[in-house]
Amino acid sequence: MNDIPPRLVITSGEPAGIGPDLCLQLKAPPAAELVVLGDRELIARRAQLLDIAFDWPEYDPDIVRPGQISLQHIPLEVPCEPGQLDAANANYVLALIRQATMGCLTGEFAAMVTAPIHKGIINEAGARFSGHTEYLAELCNIDTPPVMMLATEGLRVALATTHLPLAEVSRHISRESLTTILTILNNELRSHFGIETPSILVCGLNPHAGENGHLGREEIDVIEPALAALREQGLRLQGPLPADTLFTPPYLEQADAVLAMYHDQGLPVLKHMGFGRAVNITLGLPIIRTSVDHGTALDLAGTGRADAGSMAVAINTALEMVRAA
Repeated sequence: MNDIPPRLVITSGEPAGIGPDLCLQLKAPPAAELVVLGDRELIARRAQLLDIAFDWPEYDPDIVRPGQISLQHIPLEVPCEPGQLDAANANYVLALIRQATMGCLTGEFAAMVTAPIHKGIINEAGARFSGHTEYLAELCNIDTPPVMMLATEGLRVALATTHLPLAEVSRHISRESLTTILTILNNELRSHFGIETPSILVCGLNPHAGENGHLGREEIDVIEPALAALREQGLRLQGPLPADTLFTPPYLEQADAVLAMYHDQGLPVLKHMGFGRAVNITLGLPIIRTSVDHGTALDLAGTGRADAGSMAVAINTALEMVRAA
């Protein structure tokens, strides 16, 4: 039995946003060690603004520090002020993610937790970047796209498509993609959440789940055939169901997770239920990754008004997944 406490790596995210503020509010769980990746001077200056004591030691992989936080210094490209984005620091943000991912792949870290980043400024710097989920898949060199799932108390919502314009959603949903996503979702609910036989609700794509083909045929031609084949393999799936009635207590009380067809079909409901107490989980990777459920909140950076509740949930969820694996 391995008695060494798990070591989690925390990326501090967009330096102009609230990521550094959230990291400074962290409390390391007694049975785990937290390693924050970020620029030491940036975090020290943010601590002064917030009037928070900052005395984290430099991270040493050979020293085990249960219940403590250490810092692995990664330098900014240019100095940064709260709330002021600078495309010159895009490479710094990507370096945080790369460093954390490589550490998880080698086993140095048991899991990674990510603070929010600003996708727009990374793209303005010249990097094609659609989000953490897609970038992590590239870094992990996996052929099957990972699955994005957000969770709060009483609800887990996974996505069949992630960061796409609405006009492109339909053509990115196929029998093959749904089969892959639902298989990953089912397997991860078993392996990382301890649910022996998960029950999954599946949304339709169209209003009223297509109204028997009168409002669209994706349910008839794509979604239902994929679900039928997976049911024959033993998966417990209900659907396709109208999204406007699926997210009600009679359905959710009997479900372990929901698969929504697109980003804004499922996530507004989840964030209404648990904003600030929810966690973003990437499924289907060879590593464990969780994240906050919100953005960079540039207007709150350095003000002391940032709420670290979602970061705390992300850390606790990552630890639960490590222990269940």
